[in-house]
Amino acid sequence: MDKISREKRSNNMSKIRGKDTSIEVITRKWLFSKGFRFRKNDKRLPGKPDIVLPKYHTVIFIHGCFWHGHGFCNYSHIPKTRTDFWISKINNNINRDKINIDKLCSSGWNVIVLWECELKKNLEDTMNKLINDLKNSLP
Repeated sequence: MDKISREKRSNNMSKIRGKDTSIEVITRKWLFSKGFRFRKNDKRLPGKPDIVLPKYHTVIFIHGCFWHGHGFCNYSHIPKTRTDFWISKINNNINRDKINIDKLCSSGWNVIVLWECELKKNLEDTMNKLINDLKNSLP
């Protein structure tokens, strides 16, 4: 049984957005402060990547661990109510992610996926690794 009422759960879930999440904003601010220029949520590309760096021909997806099924991560647990619904929803997200990443890779884009837990646990190391990956992707 859920610990909070159905109405409260609905209200909580309705506040979750698909773009401009706190971890996306933090990542964009970090990149901008280091001199990287980018587009955000470019609709012209499959999956509307969270960050597009045309100079580096790289796209970045910032995945929430729950919504994108990040394995055994602490942020990724299946709710105890409506389990079948949530498993189906998360599996559909995972499949859609794979399809979009394959399309981007076959179009010549470098794809980087950052996970919510990585950014929350160790932002500085994760961002430094990202910056090194971007600098290594230059032709």
